[in-house]
Amino acid sequence: MAGCMVAAGCAGAPAATTSTAQSPQTPAAVSPVTTSPTKAPEPVKPVGHTINPHKVQWQKAVAKGRDVKLTWWSGVAPCTVLDHVKVTETARRVTLTIYEGAKSKDVSCIMIAIQKTTIVKLKSPLGHRKLVDGAK
Repeated sequence: MAGCMVAAGCAGAPAATTSTAQSPQTPAAVSPVTTSPTKAPEPVKPVGHTINPHKVQWQKAVAKGRDVKLTWWSGVAPCTVLDHVKVTETARRVTLTIYEGAKSKDVSCIMIAIQKTTIVKLKSPLGHRKLVDGAK
């Protein structure tokens, strides 16, 4: 029979732990409790006309035909929103540059990182061309 013990405390107290009773041949294991849910990237569309747009590096690009799905780390709206994605296509490579900015002035936003994603439509399928991050 398995048992579970969760310890709760106040600020400054050690992190909660979970203890699971195991069979007599195996010693009990103690490990920290992790409750961080995995969240899918937030789909966003360019809004344009942001305040102080700047380049942001993307972490992942997945091409399918003429569509390229970009994924990157960002902040929360209205402090950080997608302004636009600049696309430069040549015979050998496609350069994609994400631009983000603020949608409003004088607002308070929490400092938290979230993953965002958007889909960019190319003039022609990617094929054998190389994808390049224009912010690097």
